[in-house]
Amino acid sequence: MQDDGYFDADVAATYDTVHGREDAAALGRLQALAAGGAALEFAIGTGRVALPLQEAGTPVAGIELSQSMVDELRRKETKAPIDVVVGDMTTAKVPGAFSLVFLIYNTIDNLTTQDAQIACFQNAFDHLQPGGCFVVETLVPPLQRLPFGETLLANARSDAHWGMDEFDVVTQSYASHHMHRDGAGYQPLSIPFRYAWPAEMDVMAKMAGFQCEARWADWEMSAFTATSPSHVSVWRKP
Repeated sequence: MQDDGYFDADVAATYDTVHGREDAAALGRLQALAAGGAALEFAIGTGRVALPLQEAGTPVAGIELSQSMVDELRRKETKAPIDVVVGDMTTAKVPGAFSLVFLIYNTIDNLTTQDAQIACFQNAFDHLQPGGCFVVETLVPPLQRLPFGETLLANARSDAHWGMDEFDVVTQSYASHHMHRDGAGYQPLSIPFRYAWPAEMDVMAKMAGFQCEARWADWEMSAFTATSPSHVSVWRKP
């Protein structure tokens, strides 16, 4: 039986409600980077990005670890099914060559070791045709917001949801702890991650054979600065 990890049927059923649709700027930028070719999304999830991207005219395939997330994608499809391989984005293969591979919404942090993140870059490189590009959107580690020696950083506080991230600067690991209201009580959830600095990702990309092409603070292509909370990075296969 497929292990859905932290993204089980309950998470899949509410994922789009919690995270919403991807914005128009992201979809437009991905379509432009695909340049008329096919795109492959690592961690395609419920298809909240892939489905509107395909509807806009870019053929899309995907890799996804959670069968429950893929099932939710299937419930949303109204046209020909997207080709999705259920498996690990560090090793799973999708037939064909793509002009774009993309991994967005901090999902690279779900790979909790440096070796796994390196393998992800290599897998993206192997799926791309010459001249294709790999795009990653993720956070910049928010360590500037931590007082010296502190490890905890609140990320959500409401009657329905409390959230806190716990950082280990030695291992570059962090855990995202959440309490969600469930009826009269709260349900706990903790998910492990690994953060990587943009410069570290550039090294991973270089190891795979990529050339760094661009880095923006957001999908509107704003300048990336020392205080940008996130980045959209583009690496090109020669």
